[in-house]
Amino acid sequence: MSTKNFPHISKDKRTVSTPKHDVFHAIANPTRRQMLQLLADNELSIAAIAKSFPISRTAVNKHLRVLSEARLGSCRKTGRETRYRLEPEPLVELKTWLSFFEGYWDERLAALKRMVEADEEPS
Repeated sequence: MSTKNFPHISKDKRTVSTPKHDVFHAIANPTRRQMLQLLADNELSIAAIAKSFPISRTAVNKHLRVLSEARLGSCRKTGRETRYRLEPEPLVELKTWLSFFEGYWDERLAALKRMVEADEEPS
């Protein structure tokens, strides 16, 4: 089997690889969710971000890397400083996925309401 047209399959192991981090993995961590909220309105330096968390700058940097790999954040150099900002476009994927479950729960709650109301009717 040739892997020429399938770069996500390794030649030696013939295994399928997935991106290192996706939107769902990135937002699974509460610290990263807080970072996204911080970056929603502001472009911030790592020092400014680190002040908001009781973790090391190294840990903050690792979280920012996960967000970047999930395309939820980006950075740019400004002089000696690196500034980070939110890239909200990948959140559309999350919204689309969650909207299915919103409809699912709306239907389930409506069915429950119908059942409860049917039980309350006098015989």
